[in-house]
Amino acid sequence: MRNILLIARREYLEQIRGKAFKVTTILIPVVFMGLMAAAILPSKYWGTGKHIVVAAQDPAFAASLRDQLAADKDAKVTVDVLAPAAPADRQALHAEMDRKQIDGFLWIDSAGDKPQVTYVSRSAGDFTTDESINSAVNQALVEQRLVKRDIPPTDVAQLTDKVDIKTMVYRAGRETPSSAMSTLFFGEGMAFLLTFSIVMYGMNVGRSVIQEKTSRIFEVMLATVKATDMLAGKLIGIGAVGITQIAIWIALGGILASSALVESWMAGAAKPQVSIVEVILLCLYFLLGYALYSTFFAGLAATCDTEQELQQYAPLAAVPVWLSFGLFVYILGNPNSIWSILVSMFPPTAPITMAFRFTAQFPPAWQIALSLGLMVLSIYIVLWLSSRIYRVGILMYGKRATVPEMLRWLRYS
Repeated sequence: MRNILLIARREYLEQIRGKAFKVTTILIPVVFMGLMAAAILPSKYWGTGKHIVVAAQDPAFAASLRDQLAADKDAKVTVDVLAPAAPADRQALHAEMDRKQIDGFLWIDSAGDKPQVTYVSRSAGDFTTDESINSAVNQALVEQRLVKRDIPPTDVAQLTDKVDIKTMVYRAGRETPSSAMSTLFFGEGMAFLLTFSIVMYGMNVGRSVIQEKTSRIFEVMLATVKATDMLAGKLIGIGAVGITQIAIWIALGGILASSALVESWMAGAAKPQVSIVEVILLCLYFLLGYALYSTFFAGLAATCDTEQELQQYAPLAAVPVWLSFGLFVYILGNPNSIWSILVSMFPPTAPITMAFRFTAQFPPAWQIALSLGLMVLSIYIVLWLSSRIYRVGILMYGKRATVPEMLRWLRYS
């Protein structure tokens, strides 16, 4: 145990004192905040400042639609009315779009019982504007039909008055405000930090093995220390570096969360609710995820001679990450579906997908226990295999190990 602690202390101090730790500790939160700002700030102004022309044969309907579009103060849309509109006016509107005088136009053909409405725009991906126009057209159409049935305009306004829905989430016996957008960003942020930390420090263990193997330090150290003690010391030391860095990030996150800048970004949005239990579980998943990936990369590094060879195995760590983030939106919307449960039980993806499920809806205790148990079992199996490959592989030089050779190493150990 004393040798393990000495090696862990050496690894910890070497990593902490390095420039890479200081740079990543400061740079990663800055980059993360920049990404959050780049995602939140443009979304607040998405679809705003548009200049639209409403072209219709019915001037009254066109004016009602203009009022509906102008009622959205956040959109800040400029609406012009062209009524009554003739077929030749459509070409004139195309010419205005070519000159970038307008962003689009609504062409309304009132022939028949049901108007035919077409929105022509210079951009195809502005779903925010499309949604607001669709809502405004249907609202104006309902009002027009009610007026045609001799209902007084004042009654029409009361009958079509919209109701704002306040969303709440029920947790721990109480209701708290919730926001789908806040949940989305918070879940993505937690998963990003977990992913980066687990994969980065897992790869760091592999790089450390490669560096000491190429410098032949192992040959001296193995005279007094067991190979398994060296591996355990590396895992503990570099893991402690990861915990230190995450603790710094949590402290910085707590300070920034109460700052005026973040308050202005999140104005009008409900703040995500995080309990102490969730924080403890996320830290536990980090430790287990780190142990799984680091032992895996330590065993692989023992079979390599250079860092370039080790980099070839990086996609093995990226595949579970891609799978987890590919199911991100699905898990947030369906946290208790069979697919969400299965992917959160699969050890390589469990740390990330469980972070998603914690954000959406806290899983049952038995699912958390089973997920943690499967991770511990998988770590034991990977550690058993990696430690035996590590014992022989760290002394092998000159050629890349093949699968049959690694199977022989397992028998030797």
